[in-house]
Amino acid sequence: MSGKRFEEMEVWQMAQDIAFSVYSDFKEVRDYGFCDQIKRAAVSVSNNVAEGAERQTPADFARFLDIAKGSCGEVRSMYYLAVKLGFVEPSIAELRCAHCESISKQLAGFAKYLRK
Repeated sequence: MSGKRFEEMEVWQMAQDIAFSVYSDFKEVRDYGFCDQIKRAAVSVSNNVAEGAERQTPADFARFLDIAKGSCGEVRSMYYLAVKLGFVEPSIAELRCAHCESISKQLAGFAKYLRK
């Protein structure tokens, strides 16, 4: 839909990076419900970019980018909780949340472009 393969998109690559970070950050945490939720949210970001890129219309793609953006927000929310629960250091959470905010801005801009 965008003219390039999703694998070539910087925002998809960044989303893969945040998912990798989530898996790394929580590999020792034994709260499986928490870990499952944050991992699913993180993986959802890049998967929704990929799925949207394979759709037939810009409007469909933009809708999937919106869903990916929502998942970014969920990852951020869970990092704040992870700090309160003592699962990660505040400095790590701050770094990951900044990464998510950067992804969210790109997703929002891309969706806006597709809706024009």
